[in-house]
Order: sequence, then C-alpha cells, then structure tokens
Amino acid sequence: MALFSSRTSRRPRIVPALDDAELARVLGRLSKRNGGGRAADVTLVSSLLAETGDDWDRRAHRVSVLAEATADAGIAAAWMDKEPRSADALVFHSWSALARGLRDRRLEDAGQLVSRCYQAAEWRPEDPLPWVVLLGVSRIERYGQNDVNAIWREATGRDRWHREAYLQMLAYLSPEEGGSSAAVLDFVDVVRTRIPANAPCAAVELTAAVRQYQGLLAQGGVRAMTAGQLWEGGQIAAALEQAAALWAKPGFLQHAAAQADLNVLAYALCAAGRAVDAHHVFQTLQGMVTPWPWNTDGPAVQRFEQHQAKAERGRQGGVGGA
Repeated sequence: MALFSSRTSRRPRIVPALDDAELARVLGRLSKRNGGGRAADVTLVSSLLAETGDDWDRRAHRVSVLAEATADAGIAAAWMDKEPRSADALVFHSWSALARGLRDRRLEDAGQLVSRCYQAAEWRPEDPLPWVVLLGVSRIERYGQNDVNAIWREATGRDRWHREAYLQMLAYLSPEEGGSSAAVLDFVDVVRTRIPANAPCAAVELTAAVRQYQGLLAQGGVRAMTAGQLWEGGQIAAALEQAAALWAKPGFLQHAAAQADLNVLAYALCAAGRAVDAHHVFQTLQGMVTPWPWNTDGPAVQRFEQHQAKAERGRQGGVGGA
C-alpha cells in the first residue's frame, strides 16, 4: 500500500481522498467538470458508491468526502431527482445536508432530513450510515442523551467499530458542542478497553486527547502553559505510547481513513515533545495532510511542514523537541 511506502516523503499537501485512488479519480473528474454535466456527475458518484458495496468503513469515507466536496454543487439533489427510490441517493443527499448543517451550525430542514434518514434505513436496513447521519443531526439539534444513545446503538449494531459513528458521538459529547469534558471521559473510559487496537475507530481515545489539549491551549494563560503535561502520565500517555508503537507498522491499520488517524498520532507526538518518535509517522504519511488537527493555529500544510522538519532535525540530532 502507498500508505506504508519507504520512499522519501513527498511534499506535504491536503488530499481529501487520502490513499483511496478510486475516490481521488472521481473527485478529480468532478473538479474538472466544475458543475457542468450534472447527469454525468451523478453517474460518477453513484457508480463509485455502488462499487463500494457493503464495505461500511470505506462507504462512510467515500460518502463523507464526496458530500463535503459537492455540498453546494447540486449533485445530491440531481441524484435524488433521477433516482428517488435509491437508498444510496438518499444517504448521499442526507450526508450532504448534514455537511452543510455542520458547516453553518444549522439545518435547513431538520425534520425532512430525519425523515430521509429513516427512509434510507428502511430501504437498506443493514447500512449504518443513515444512523450515523442522525448522530450528526443530534449534534446540531442537541437531542437528549437517551435519544442519542438509541441512535448510537442502531449505528454500532450494524457496524460495531464504525469510525464515523464514534467521532460523531465524541463531538456530540464535547464541551465545544454543549456536552462536557466529563461526558467525553466517561465515553472514552467505557469504549477504550473494548476497541481492537487496529479497528477503524481505534483513534477515538487519542482524538479526544488532542481535542482536550487544543482546548487547554485555546484557554490561554496557565492552562495553555501547562497543556503539555496532559501527555505525561496516566491513560493518555499509555494510549499515545501504544499508538506510537503500532499504528505506523506496515499493514497494521487497514481502514479507509488510516492516514487521517496517523495525522492525529503525528500531531500528538509533537505536542508531547516526542518529535523524534513522530519522524517515522511522518515518513509513513508521505506528505498526506489532513486539515485537522494541524489547522487550529495556522494553515494546516504549513504547520505540518514545520513539525515534520522539527522531527527530521530531532532524528538527526538525537533529541526530542516539542
């Protein structure tokens, strides 16, 4: 896999498809069309999702990336008009509406979106994606915890380690979206011992820790000055140590968004002052950058480059560095 190439790192760049070559091909063709030929655009998207079948992990990756890239392009609506009884069309339309809602922090028509999710779930009962979209809706509409737990059970009942389901729940529980740090910690405590080390959702604990770290930095003052202590002991340090030992090994992570999680690992190691340990992760990434977590204090690619260079200097000099 390209993910584990040993070649010299390529120049850092943001590639939404990550290492999914077929998804990258479709995104490239859509960008070249620039909104022209809506029927052909629909065919590109629908064919890709049809080829994905019931690989729920890769299906979620492809749907989410395509929905983000085309949220305002009208492709989802055109597909619905063309195939009003297609479960794929309904899921894609729902995720596109959610992408706009999360961006704008409001939904145009929450009731209609919920109805479409339930319809998609009825047409393809085995698919977790309608329920994952409902978790996203829960974030914006601030559903009660009991309702969200019920949706969570539906999503994970269909795909126990569904990465996007875990990330949506983590966001719902976060203090930034109306939850609390205690709720996040409780969730992580419950799931950490159950998740296989190489599951698609394996990064949920480290993701929560990075968000906590960034939250401390954002508060400024003493909290920002002491934020680095978060990585120094206890369960967070243990989670970082396990991830550093395993994730960048060839073939260990197999899920569609593995490179996104490796970005989280590289960031966490640098935040913990372990730039030397991050060097191998940067090599594995081959310059593949995800906007988050790098973009919280500047342009993502620039921050990635800075930390990658520091990791290289640290390796050559044999010192850590923050």
